[in-house]
Amino acid sequence: MTLSYNQVAGRRLDRIAALSDGVFAIAMTLIVFEIRVPDVGPIHSEQDLWNALLGLSPRLVTYLLSFLTLGIFWNGQQTQLNYFAKADRDLTWIQLGFLAAVALMPFSTSLLAEFISFRLALLAYWANIVLLGLLLYAALAYASRGGLLSEDAGSAASALIRRRIVVAQALYAFGALLCVVSTYWSIAFIVLVQLNFAIAPRIPVLSRL
Repeated sequence: MTLSYNQVAGRRLDRIAALSDGVFAIAMTLIVFEIRVPDVGPIHSEQDLWNALLGLSPRLVTYLLSFLTLGIFWNGQQTQLNYFAKADRDLTWIQLGFLAAVALMPFSTSLLAEFISFRLALLAYWANIVLLGLLLYAALAYASRGGLLSEDAGSAASALIRRRIVVAQALYAFGALLCVVSTYWSIAFIVLVQLNFAIAPRIPVLSRL
């Protein structure tokens, strides 16, 4: 039997995981660079410094938002990789597409921090989250169809992961729609959603999200 290159390429899950950890680590580091020491002219008192620090609030909020976002998607990807028995070339490229969306997060974070009151900046940030969710879902769907899941990945586990992605994206979409009222309302809602996913409070309604 003659093999083609595409049949043997991209079959190492550990290499995908290693690259993913590196890309996430770099993205998580880059977003903090948006928080810079205030450069607002002479500061002669504690009150001047306090006022300057207050001016950094939008950047601190977007940093928190993006760090939570990246942490949640890193955890989501790791959960999926744990249920994959093997990879192939196409799955590897889906994962690379996902990492490309991860690498965009510092840019969308910077855009939102700089223009936090602009709806277009908020929608661009939301589009980054949508892209992450779609590619994460696509990876699981492809692995399910291609027989790449491990024996531990039963239908219940697969359905649970899919449901998590869909519910999260629906909540993000609702948060984005709040920009019609105010971008600050949108950001506040998405931060609360991310905190819920990160903390996983033992509240019956929230724990099912």
